[in-house]
Amino acid sequence: MTQLHTPKASRNQETGRLSFMSPVSPERVLFRSRGGGGGGTSLRTACTFPTVPAPKKTARRSLLVTAAVLSSLALAAPAVAAPSPSGSPSASPSATPPASMSTLGGARLGRPGTQVNLASGVPVLPKDVSARSWIVSDAETGDVLAAHNAHWRLAPASTLKMLFADTLLPKFPSTAEHKVVPSDLAGIGAGSSMVGIKEEETYTVHDLWLGVFLQSGNDAVHVLSAMNKGVENTVKEMNEHAEELQALDTHVVSPDGYDAEGQVSSAYDLTLIARSGLQKKDFREYSSTVSAKFPGETKKDKKGKSVRKPFEIRNTNRLLSGDLDVPVYQGIAGVKNGNTTNAGATFTGVAERNGKVLLVTVMNPEKDGHNEVYKETARLFDWGFKAAGKVQPVGELVPPKSAAQDGDRPGANPSGEAGGSGDGGKAGTGSKPVASASAADGSSGIGTALGITGGVLVLLAGGAFLINRRWPLPDLVRRRTRPGDDD
Repeated sequence: MTQLHTPKASRNQETGRLSFMSPVSPERVLFRSRGGGGGGTSLRTACTFPTVPAPKKTARRSLLVTAAVLSSLALAAPAVAAPSPSGSPSASPSATPPASMSTLGGARLGRPGTQVNLASGVPVLPKDVSARSWIVSDAETGDVLAAHNAHWRLAPASTLKMLFADTLLPKFPSTAEHKVVPSDLAGIGAGSSMVGIKEEETYTVHDLWLGVFLQSGNDAVHVLSAMNKGVENTVKEMNEHAEELQALDTHVVSPDGYDAEGQVSSAYDLTLIARSGLQKKDFREYSSTVSAKFPGETKKDKKGKSVRKPFEIRNTNRLLSGDLDVPVYQGIAGVKNGNTTNAGATFTGVAERNGKVLLVTVMNPEKDGHNEVYKETARLFDWGFKAAGKVQPVGELVPPKSAAQDGDRPGANPSGEAGGSGDGGKAGTGSKPVASASAADGSSGIGTALGITGGVLVLLAGGAFLINRRWPLPDLVRRRTRPGDDD
């Protein structure tokens, strides 16, 4: 199946970074900053790691949403079950959402069309958003602020690599090395985005993840899958992990997001997956890296000496790296983008501003403009930051199964930081820091990272009510703002 390509962007694309590892990107990166008046060059800045306090009790959620979420946590309930494979995308996906979709996270999230509680003081949603499906949520509390066809099962493209990374990152130390054999690269789809892996060359796991996140390299995905006992086993583990996350709209066929019959996800699920991945410090690190050096092919120089020169790879997430018609978004810190024939353009992003951390997922804008998926995401981020604290949620992001059962986030270590690769997510040698987005007055913006936390819902005795909790928090590196900065 032919995969389409766009200028300066791979068919399966990615995004951002939040850093608790040694940084990866070059020290200075030129970009245009959204809402900023600076010179466009970000400098390496020190970061602090404050502990985020537990949330205060709140009564924001309506009884309707509470009842819907209570029912959704009963995993055997028909409303929570994933739709049948008959809803899978074909070569010509339907332009109309199903009349009935999953109600996981709230009854309104299962309705077609836009869901938002507009009231006095709540800003109006942007009118120029053409995506088939989108969702705006608070990454920390789990509140869904607004959504449009949130559970519509659509082709995900390379945003599915978020699930691939969340599943495999804990398995291999970043310093581990692997020599690529021809079978590792077998079965890669025609027209796939590639980082440029060569047979018989040796790469570290750190190199391979940079290839996955920055260039959306399907070749890197296949090599890591080979290290994980093959593509078939990796697909099986990804589907199992999706079920654990309660991403029940998701069905994986190809680990790299390449179009495949029956491969689907939803804006709701991609947001759940991103939220889980962002608990891992190396996921945050890789997903928000702007650019890095990647090992090249070993060749003989003029003196007959074997030389292996690296080449630069750059993140194709335009809200992170910028483009001619898309400025770097203030506060952006990840996560992953994609583009295939069936999926069109897809994107999940995380951004922080003035103490709020939002996740936005946009799937398949109908407008055919250049970088349209990023432009629509930016508009929804803008709305979300203005609406946060004012708008009543229409639903919420559910916790993983084990978190709902145990009252804790799976995989958390005693420090409260989710594990990543086996060596604690340390970057390889020669890594440099990610660029920071500048604030509205041109001052330095977010340094490198956000640790994203989630709302954990715990059923109490009798199932009569819910207690709102956040997941155990990794330390947050928040963008330091000065009085007078714009929202």
